[in-house]
Amino acid sequence: MLISASISKYKGGLRHQLEPPLSLAIKREIGAQAATSFDLSNACAGMLTGVFVLNDWIRRGVIRCGMVVSGEYISSLDLNAARQIRSILSKQLASLTLGDAGVAAILERAPDGNPGITFAGFTTLAEHSRLCLGIPAKIGPGAAMFTKARTIHRVAIEDSPPLLADALEETGLRLADVDYLIPHQTSVRAIRKGAREFAARLGMAPKSFVENVAERGNTASTTHFVALYEYLEARRFKPGDEILLLSLASGLEVGVVIFRMDELVDHYGHAH
Repeated sequence: MLISASISKYKGGLRHQLEPPLSLAIKREIGAQAATSFDLSNACAGMLTGVFVLNDWIRRGVIRCGMVVSGEYISSLDLNAARQIRSILSKQLASLTLGDAGVAAILERAPDGNPGITFAGFTTLAEHSRLCLGIPAKIGPGAAMFTKARTIHRVAIEDSPPLLADALEETGLRLADVDYLIPHQTSVRAIRKGAREFAARLGMAPKSFVENVAERGNTASTTHFVALYEYLEARRFKPGDEILLLSLASGLEVGVVIFRMDELVDHYGHAH
């Protein structure tokens, strides 16, 4: 199975393609014509939603192996916003944090008893769906994004700790047992404020709170995997580490994926 989970579905520059699905073109290019394929769009939670779907179908025996892929080309939002922003209160200010990235992740059934995904779940808080909107740009090619940034950060910080606590309880873990918590990379200030709020609300903190937005920007649905790749290349992880991926996406979508690192660490970082 192949799932394309990007927000931006550009082909040949700035032509946004919905039909035929981008996943169809991808599987043809990589020689996986026999794979079932479809596009999935869930804002910045797209990649992790794809992981959620694949994890469920693999566990139920529907498929043996799947790939979820996303390529975000969203720098046009930066350029369009820069032409229009006149105040720090502009609803386009959040667009200036965006960056382009592409990632692919392969999931397959692990032997019984091996570490793997222990939890994957999502909650939609639809009453906040209009806090971030994307529309065709009135100037320049591509799109424009309008975000009530302070409100969406406040809502995310208020509503995500209980959902995070439920996910941890499901796995029998405490937040202090998590070796690396990787949140969606929105802004340095928002990430650090969220870390303090989680510690205060849950009475403990993870061993490490990953932050790479200053170097990579907010790369939308690919942020968690860009951070994972960087830490794998730097040999920061070790087998047995508990990794928690926290998705906070427009909609408002809150997603949690928890997994235990395995021998995957041996495939990265050899250049160092």
